[in-house]
Amino acid sequence: MALVTTNPTINEGPLFAEVDMGSDFNAPTVRATVVQASTIFYDTPATLDKAERLLAEATSYGSQLVVFPEAFVGGYPRGSAFGLSIGNRTAKGREEFRKYHSAAIDVPGPEVDRLAAMAGKYKVHLVMGVIERDGYTLYCTVLFFDSQGHYLGKHRKIMPTALERVIWGFGDGSTIPVFETPVGKIGAAICWENRMPLLRTAMYAKGVEIYCAPTADARDVWQASMTHIALEGGCFVLSANQFCRRRDYPPPPEYVFAGTEVDLTPDSVVCAGGSVIISPLGAVLAGPNYDGEALISADLDLGEIARAKFDFDVVGHYSRPEVLSLTVKDHQTNPVTFTSTSTKIEDKTK
Repeated sequence: MALVTTNPTINEGPLFAEVDMGSDFNAPTVRATVVQASTIFYDTPATLDKAERLLAEATSYGSQLVVFPEAFVGGYPRGSAFGLSIGNRTAKGREEFRKYHSAAIDVPGPEVDRLAAMAGKYKVHLVMGVIERDGYTLYCTVLFFDSQGHYLGKHRKIMPTALERVIWGFGDGSTIPVFETPVGKIGAAICWENRMPLLRTAMYAKGVEIYCAPTADARDVWQASMTHIALEGGCFVLSANQFCRRRDYPPPPEYVFAGTEVDLTPDSVVCAGGSVIISPLGAVLAGPNYDGEALISADLDLGEIARAKFDFDVVGHYSRPEVLSLTVKDHQTNPVTFTSTSTKIEDKTK
């Protein structure tokens, strides 16, 4: 999985060598790519430019579906403590949040429009990890686009992990979509919410066939979770993670990796990737890649889904609804509800 040196200029050749594991050309296939690359932190326009270069490169290899990592647009604030301790917040931490909030995007908004235009321009289905700004609350979100350039919808992470809960809000049951597209039924769960059995079951019940798992977890044990989900759901699993070095984040003192900064050099790897594509029968089709930024591709034989579900359909013939069942509250929740959309003011002069 050789890495081609990145070049910030769009017109100067490929960014990365593609990792191609081949296919069975006698079966219907979908070429899919997971992107393993770093955000340009605190610079959303530059990150969108980089996303377009990567998307163009992936589609030049024939990709029909491209999946980006968690928080690619907006950034994953790895190592930052935002000046927090129990009972105390610092002025520097508040300023860090202001900058992070500024780098996030509105959904819908101009950045969403640009991503939709990219999907249409390159005629590719696009799954993009973003930091969504809704007023002054941020959400870790995945956006979905079809190959005609239409924004399909979003999934908000329903359970941020650990300190993420301080900076990100919680999604509700209204954004757990599975979209039927010409390349298959596509859904997504983000990072450790993939370890939530009930969330996975909800997605299986919606018929997910291409299960996208943008993540920030580069540990070896993540691969076990991805293989288990592929086998459990009888679906393809596409997990995309960033590959980042310390130099991909702002230097100290502007940005500090809490507890580890003194041990880091600009070349230190702070997220090692591990992006992977796995078949419904648990075979690793491409990856995991820990070598650097890369495009990791495989041809998905959609016939493999039926072969896998032949002996295990978790919400079908292998379920026992009279013993175990799940109810999903999939309505939108709001902290404030108004009983009417308009207020009529009586004219006292009449």
